[in-house]
Amino acid sequence: MATPQSDSSLSPLKTIAVVGLGTMGTGITEVLAKAGREVIGIDVSEAQAARSVAALETSTARAVARGRLTEQERADVLGRIRTGTDLTAAADADLVIEVVPESYDIKHQIFRELDAVVRPGTILATGTNALSVTRLAADSAHPERVLGLHFFNPAPAMKLVEVVSSVLTAPGAVAAVTDLAIELGKEPVAVGDRPGFVADGLLFGYLNQAAAMYEAKYASREDIDAAMRLGCGLPMGPLALLDLIGIDTARTVLEAMYAESRDRLHAPAPLLKQLSEAGLTGRKSGRGFYTYEAPGSATVVRDALTPLDGAAPTPGRTVRSVGVAGSGTMASGIAEVFAKAGYEVVLAARSEEKAQAAKARIGKSLDRSVGKGRMTAEAAAQTLDLITPAGSYDAFADVDLAVEAVAEDLEVKRQLFATFDKVCKPGAVLATTTSSLPVVACARATSRPQDVIGMHFFNPAPAMKLVEVVRTVLTAEDVHATVREVCAKIRKHAVDCGDRAGFIVNALLFPYLNNAIKMVEEHYASLDDIDAAMKLGGGYPMGPFELLDVVGLDVSLAIEKVLHREFRDPGLAPAPLLEHLVAAGCLGRKTGRGFREYARR
Repeated sequence: MATPQSDSSLSPLKTIAVVGLGTMGTGITEVLAKAGREVIGIDVSEAQAARSVAALETSTARAVARGRLTEQERADVLGRIRTGTDLTAAADADLVIEVVPESYDIKHQIFRELDAVVRPGTILATGTNALSVTRLAADSAHPERVLGLHFFNPAPAMKLVEVVSSVLTAPGAVAAVTDLAIELGKEPVAVGDRPGFVADGLLFGYLNQAAAMYEAKYASREDIDAAMRLGCGLPMGPLALLDLIGIDTARTVLEAMYAESRDRLHAPAPLLKQLSEAGLTGRKSGRGFYTYEAPGSATVVRDALTPLDGAAPTPGRTVRSVGVAGSGTMASGIAEVFAKAGYEVVLAARSEEKAQAAKARIGKSLDRSVGKGRMTAEAAAQTLDLITPAGSYDAFADVDLAVEAVAEDLEVKRQLFATFDKVCKPGAVLATTTSSLPVVACARATSRPQDVIGMHFFNPAPAMKLVEVVRTVLTAEDVHATVREVCAKIRKHAVDCGDRAGFIVNALLFPYLNNAIKMVEEHYASLDDIDAAMKLGGGYPMGPFELLDVVGLDVSLAIEKVLHREFRDPGLAPAPLLEHLVAAGCLGRKTGRGFREYARR
């Protein structure tokens, strides 16, 4: 929280009017008043203005209770705020920030009235995230003083502010609001005028794809949300986030983005229109993708779509021993996970030497866990004893579950499944950890496709909680039940999905990463600004370019190509810049250079 400042330290923007006192306007008012500004809150509704004041009193009282403000500071903050219903109250403002509904008609009307009220030097800022700042400025008597100032919700907590210039905006106005944002304790990112700007431009495409995935009944709302939280470390799943933002708001933003880009990824999923027009707009109405305790409540309650608790209708097969095929990081991580859960594990590779090296890697991982106090030395030794290395897949003769974690090459995997078919006993469950290849192609390499399923672990397997459980059209019900039961025993969160490219996580993650690359290609924003925008505005643990360099640009390109080939959507075609970097051998951290350069180890 910014500490209240004395008037002598303030920038020239000392008196600020906020037009529209909904959730966002109230939050911006709080941020400004805490930073020592005189704030004039204006709303067409007296009742809404009163609700805004009550909300400010409540939030500042909470800050006092938490030791973030003294009673005197609270009194000073509230004393700097006055509210009214008439725009003429903005006459003395140095800056006016409007955060009214996303409608050109409403915003144009406000700007026309403000032109007749404020001084010629007063800066007019729109809080839009969907409409054209240029179009709003062009209708103003002084277009050079109009710009975008896009805060994120909740404004007191979120650090990002996008400062949006049109071709008409005076550089002095941009500099003044950028300085103000810094004084407010925010991190300003300078962007050009296009719908969604940086953060929402990337975020809403991803949210739209999630809504379309749910609409297609590919996965349940709970599984889609859990997959993105646990697989990507996001603070909220996409459907829960749509409910928080407002499904009607998301639809408006997407329509504006699609009008400009004509990219099908931005064309609002029909379900968003259906929910909006039915008044099911999310938390604010009490129902959207989920059902809430009351309008405005964050508490989700059970409805007709909530999964039933209790055991699966079909019992699974008994699994006492597990075979893991492979010797890389993923194979050793998966073997460690199973052994920690008490399963006997056969870790098989193409040679005894590779299998022994993989077991040694597990030993080092367990030693690190002991060093961090996560397990005892005795438990680590017992875990390691459960793992038997083998130089031949013949060692899988008695396993109940065989899991392959070899190279992401379909022919290699098909050959391995043909081997499983020969060596594994009847009734053994055969699983692939592929992240992008068709599971059914592995199944068809065997004489028992009903026993084959996908178990997509995430890297590093010991730490990541998610497993995507991928059924083909041939997978038996008891095989699916077996894998769900095993996931529970190894303390992983299983999500169900069908056998199509990308499953849940990669199908939503990689188009978002690809769109970030396109923003850089179009010189719309820098790598650093895009990464900052997504971390600060979206709560992402890593920016898209940080993540691409960690994943590997070659891996990312391969997944993009698979998604494009499967869905045939032009918007999924890999960005040329990604292809050029891969062709140049710039693959990310592993080569020392990707989108950024890294010190060689």
